[in-house]
Amino acid sequence: MPAAKPALQEEASAPDLVAAQANVNVIGPSGPHLVTRPPAARPELHSVSPPQPRKAATFQPRTPVITGEVTYRGTIAVDGTICGLLGAAASTLTIKQRLRNGSSEPELNGEISFKDLLRINGHVAGKVFSQKGTLIVDPSAKVEAEIDVAVCVVNGTVIGDIIGHQKVEVSPGAIVRGNIATRTLSIKPGAVFQGDCRMLKDENGES
Repeated sequence: MPAAKPALQEEASAPDLVAAQANVNVIGPSGPHLVTRPPAARPELHSVSPPQPRKAATFQPRTPVITGEVTYRGTIAVDGTICGLLGAAASTLTIKQRLRNGSSEPELNGEISFKDLLRINGHVAGKVFSQKGTLIVDPSAKVEAEIDVAVCVVNGTVIGDIIGHQKVEVSPGAIVRGNIATRTLSIKPGAVFQGDCRMLKDENGES
């Protein structure tokens, strides 16, 4: 008596199903033969990454090149927009610029004259003049110019000659490469000074 067939059979695994679908027995005129066809492409194997959004060019507010009331004649390098009202009398000029990454070009290149107080925060070249004013060079500033003022306080970098009719002060960490002419000179520890110094005579003719 033949053995009874099992009622339940183990289902074919996934690799077996793929192999079964790939290999098909075809009966032709010359007899049965095996035809191999490529497995169907699985959609999960072709994943497409979503497109990345493009970053729009944005302008960021930054510290102005100079702070103070000045008269300027020269060129202004602007990578951005200029808005405001320009006139011979009272006027307002607002500049929005992109951040400059290590650029060696000066942001202002020309002649700057002022009366009371001028603070330089960026890269300036040319000439800075004031009969009675005080010039302050910030730690992040770079001045490649001839300076002729009453009082000059250097906290950053100055490349050029400095004339301070009353006083010149070089703070710790400051760099001055040029000659200094003044009545009172103060160079703090930690400052770098490369040049010659000449003491000016006061109003009484004494040095």
